[in-house]
Amino acid sequence: MMKRFAGSCRFVWNKALAKEKENYEETGKRLGYYKLADQLKEWKQEEETAFLKEAHSQILQQTLKDLEKAYGNFFAKKAAFPRFKKKGALDSFRYPQGFKLDEPNNRIFLPKIGWIRYRNSRKIQGIAKQVTVSLSAGKWYVSIQTEREETLLQHPSTSAIGIDMGVARFATLSDGNYIEPLNSFRTHAEKLAKLQRELSRKKKFSSNWNKQKEKVQKQHQKTANVRKDFLHKCTTAICKNHALVVVEDLKVKHMSHSNSGTVENPGHNVKIKSSMNKAILDQGWFEFRRQLEYKLLWNGGRLLVVPPQFTSQKCSHCGNTSKENRKTQAKFKCSDCGFESNADYNAAVNILAAGLAVSACGASQRFAMKQEPACGKLC
Repeated sequence: MMKRFAGSCRFVWNKALAKEKENYEETGKRLGYYKLADQLKEWKQEEETAFLKEAHSQILQQTLKDLEKAYGNFFAKKAAFPRFKKKGALDSFRYPQGFKLDEPNNRIFLPKIGWIRYRNSRKIQGIAKQVTVSLSAGKWYVSIQTEREETLLQHPSTSAIGIDMGVARFATLSDGNYIEPLNSFRTHAEKLAKLQRELSRKKKFSSNWNKQKEKVQKQHQKTANVRKDFLHKCTTAICKNHALVVVEDLKVKHMSHSNSGTVENPGHNVKIKSSMNKAILDQGWFEFRRQLEYKLLWNGGRLLVVPPQFTSQKCSHCGNTSKENRKTQAKFKCSDCGFESNADYNAAVNILAAGLAVSACGASQRFAMKQEPACGKLC
């Protein structure tokens, strides 16, 4: 029944998106949520789409609201244009109301489905506002969104830390410590490749193909879970011990662009760049920063973001900035004062200094990495 509900939501999304495109080509205008909601009533009465009656009306309406939000994100340049959904990819449906929770007995009531037992990952706090049921690697998950009031906390620590992200070292801290990369995908790549080869030998959409596809999905999920566990442990330890964390404003999306180029203008060092892109995406730099931001907020701390320009070329002792200071990837040697250090550690110290200048003086982040002090000599 949950598969049918998810399939109905997928059908409504695709049909509504097709209607939106068709109407825009004819009139140059969008239909919008309310007109699509009126058409949804008609779809239920049609013989070909009468199966939509089996699904709860609210989950179909929520699908149309999701499409409306997707269009809004596209026009706000926050996301790409909405795309049609494929079967087996991101199957889910959402109840805004009508559900019931029996937390002591680990049960949840879903309208038109009934009571279902679930394994509770943690205690539910606040008032339950809506639930989302989703399918991932052959297992169903329920996400319960709650609302509660939180008081602002004061962080028990007063220390500040700067963090430099890298491939050889996942994170180098300004106190001299560093975190080795996990490389979850690289660790499981061989097993994943074996499963995918076996999948390619199966007849597409056959019973054995579906079983093998589920094995591939489970392997992908295992890889992602290992990465998430690693990132959560790292960010939790940092946020508990430091009230101020400073990181670089790295554009991960731009840094991981392909270097292959075109036939007329082929790229250079394509293989090296491809390996670098894979390592950056495997380590989860953006997710690391996202977790730092909300965990520091929970603990009463603060995350500062500074420009990444010249952090690896600037000497943390004398302030000299030059390309000659870093001739190799790992070693930093100042061409002016002769200071030697690990390049990532030197960058982490510069990142912390830039963050402290912004925090203490209110200096703009654009000028935080200049060699001169961001404020007067009294600072």
